Amino acid sequence: MNEQEVMDSFQKVGMFRSGHFVYTHGRHSDNYLNKDALYTDTVETSKLCRAMAERFAAKGVEVVIGPAIGAAILAQWVAYHLTDITGKDVSAAYADKDGQGGFILKRGYDGLVKGKKTLVVEDLTTTGGSVKKVVEAVRAAGAEVVGVVVLANRGGVTAKDIGNPPVFEALVDVDLESWEEADCELCKKGIPVSTDVGHGREFASRQKKS
Repeated sequence: MNEQEVMDSFQKVGMFRSGHFVYTHGRHSDNYLNKDALYTDTVETSKLCRAMAERFAAKGVEVVIGPAIGAAILAQWVAYHLTDITGKDVSAAYADKDGQGGFILKRGYDGLVKGKKTLVVEDLTTTGGSVKKVVEAVRAAGAEVVGVVVLANRGGVTAKDIGNPPVFEALVDVDLESWEEADCELCKKGIPVSTDVGHGREFASRQKKS
C-alpha cells in the first residue's frame, strides 16, 4: 500500500476527527486519529497489517509484539500475514502496562521472545514514549529487536526517540499539530474538550477539581 491508499483506508473507517482533543501524553490538538475506529473493521485492519508485514518479510521475524491494548490486535494480524508470506510460523504477543508508566512482558511472553528476532508494532506514535518502553522491555527479555513499524507517525518521531531500532517504518506520516496544555488556543477560547475519544475525560475531570 502507498501512503494515499493508507490514508484512504483511514478515511473509510472514520479515523479522522476534528474538534478539541487531548492526546495520551497530554498534548492538545484540533485533529484526532481515532485508532479505535479501525479495529472494528477486520478487512481494513487486515489490509493495513499485511502492508506492515510486507515491509519486514525479509527480516526473519519470529515474534511480533505490541503494547496493549490496540497494538495487541495489530501484532496478531501482522504475525498472521508474515506467516502467510514467508511460510514460516511467526508468533504474536503483547506487552502489559506495569502500573508505573512502563511496560512488562507477562504470561510467559518474556520466554517467548528470548533469543528471537522480534518486530515491535504500534498504531500511532506522537512522542514515541510507549514504543520505546516496549522496545526496552523486549530487549531486557533477551530478544533481538529487528525493527519497529507503526500505522501512522503523527509526531515526527525518529528512530532515536524509540530506542534506535535497526529499522523504523511508518505506513504514513501525518502532520497533526499539537500543543502543550498551557499553550492550547482552544482552551483559551473555551472550546470544550472531547470526552469520547482520547484522554479528554481525564482532562475534564481534573479541570473540575481545580
